Amino acid sequence: MKIEYDEDTCIGMFQCVAEWEGFEKDKTKGKAILNDSEEAEDGVFVREVPEDAELDAKFAARTCPVDAIKIYDDDGEQLIP
Repeated sequence: MKIEYDEDTCIGMFQCVAEWEGFEKDKTKGKAILNDSEEAEDGVFVREVPEDAELDAKFAARTCPVDAIKIYDDDGEQLIP
């Protein structure tokens, strides 16, 4: 499973941080940070989700009020949102 995070869309509510340790707060930017990610394109960060963290990552994506987080299965099909 892969997670994609659009930093430009993020409004800094930090619900994702509460749901999964893969995210943390960046108080200087007022945005979340997706740990251990790579910038795939300008402002969009991606990383693989460990198997034991898949449920938490899904909750993090579902709680984002602006859909800045997307979840894809191993076949590349978008699951969330």
